[in-house]
Amino acid sequence: MRLSCSLSLLVARQKAVCYIARPNMEDPDFAEVVGLICKEDPRYDRKAYDFIRLGLDYTVKELRKKEGTKGGRSRHVSGPELLEGLRVYALDQYGPLAKTVLNSWGVQRCTDFGEIVFNLIEYNVFSKTESDRREDFADIYTFEEAFVKPFLPEKSRRGSSNVEAA
Repeated sequence: MRLSCSLSLLVARQKAVCYIARPNMEDPDFAEVVGLICKEDPRYDRKAYDFIRLGLDYTVKELRKKEGTKGGRSRHVSGPELLEGLRVYALDQYGPLAKTVLNSWGVQRCTDFGEIVFNLIEYNVFSKTESDRREDFADIYTFEEAFVKPFLPEKSRRGSSNVEAA
């Protein structure tokens, strides 16, 4: 039995889309599969795939904490839930360098995360439901607002263009 997911926090208009990590994700075969994916689709560095795998684990753990659930059962994670988890995980791991690190791996926007997830789905590393779509990773946040804005001085964060007279 799997937990179902719903999303009202980030995007109320989108259907909940679920992704689960298969138990064999931590096999040594993961590196081999990523090698095959990168040969076929060289847009993203291998490190981006490791980041997605670890970010999914982080997201599931955080969602379980928030929901007060435990156990080894697979947890469905929607595209927007995963994006939020990846955002928090990147900020936690890389701080103000998060955007720079992700960009160095070829990841420039949320849709890139979706492309990586679907590459892993195509190679049976992740699984999906019938309603899962790449579009679920579109326009949730910009990398500027997610990874740069949190580190700007308060005045810059508000987008104020008022200039005080000298």
